[in-house]
Amino acid sequence: MKLIKRIFKWTGIVILLVVLASGLWLFVAYWRSSSDCERTTATPTHPMKAIRKCEYGIVTLREVEKPIPTDNQILVKVRAASLNAADGHLLRGFFAMRPFSGMRKPKDSRFGIDCAGTVEAVGKNVTQFKPGDEVFGAANGSIAEYVCAAERTLVTKPENITFEQAGSVAVAGLTALQGLRDQGNLQPGQKVLVNGASGGVGTFAVQIAKAFGAEVTAVCSPQNLEQARSIGADRVIDYTKEDFTQGDQRYDVIFDNVGNHSIAERRRVLTPNGICVLAGMGSAGKHEGQWPRLLGNLKAFVVSPFIPQKFNGFIAKLLKADLTVLHDLMQQGKVTPVIERQYPMSETAEALRYLEEGHARGKIVITID
Repeated sequence: MKLIKRIFKWTGIVILLVVLASGLWLFVAYWRSSSDCERTTATPTHPMKAIRKCEYGIVTLREVEKPIPTDNQILVKVRAASLNAADGHLLRGFFAMRPFSGMRKPKDSRFGIDCAGTVEAVGKNVTQFKPGDEVFGAANGSIAEYVCAAERTLVTKPENITFEQAGSVAVAGLTALQGLRDQGNLQPGQKVLVNGASGGVGTFAVQIAKAFGAEVTAVCSPQNLEQARSIGADRVIDYTKEDFTQGDQRYDVIFDNVGNHSIAERRRVLTPNGICVLAGMGSAGKHEGQWPRLLGNLKAFVVSPFIPQKFNGFIAKLLKADLTVLHDLMQQGKVTPVIERQYPMSETAEALRYLEEGHARGKIVITID
């Protein structure tokens, strides 16, 4: 009995010490953390304009040093970039992320991922691009006059696509492509439902599913029904009038951008071996029901191995081969990026506010003069 008490006593002491040490580390890390905006206060020698997040929750237009590409990088003169839901999440700095992103302020102040533009210069090891090439893809800090990108994150821009359209593709297009093809195992002739078909990812998902030979049903709000038809949906459902989980139709793949139905409801309208791709939790920004939807998707992912129908969650990967697939689909006219609004770089904060209101139809693009 004494041994058990002693074990409990020392276990409690160890736990208390760990908690106190962790608290002290967090306290010190919080007050010592700083943004790279504070570490680069000198007047730029070669200035350019760029959007920076020097504080959590705030983006500002600043004059910064023009980047210099390394031997393996490409310097891109940016013509257009776009916003994604992830940009808002990173800007707010969810507390669980802050030990990695910066406790009090973001360590990395660069903002934006998607981009399109013209190659300005290349490092000595770059073989696939040369100055003057028109490209699109992804680069950290893309909402700026110039950005450096790795060769593997860019592909050439199709001639039939504008810079604004190309600058909206990377994150949303890759999410839709990899979700349908890799997670949904989409095959020609299958029936696909896209829940949340009017946003950035949803508009790509409808077109990609159609390009892969599927019969596509789009679920969206009444004001977006015609848009869904125009990009290829065979059938549209107004979610304010009809609950797709109560219908008679069965689907081989549900590409779910919203996550507003239970596991049982979604299983009801899946075929016996159907797949539900867990692609999102609704619109960008903070909104009612976000946490219950996240927990619902996590629950679905956990129970998936024990039921015949599958619920697959994933994070899109930045793959050059898949950017090339998107390039080919756009060049063939099978996918055309849907853009609702364009803002100049100086109005990025306003553009982000609009995106996070949750009513965007397609992509929100930032143009760089």
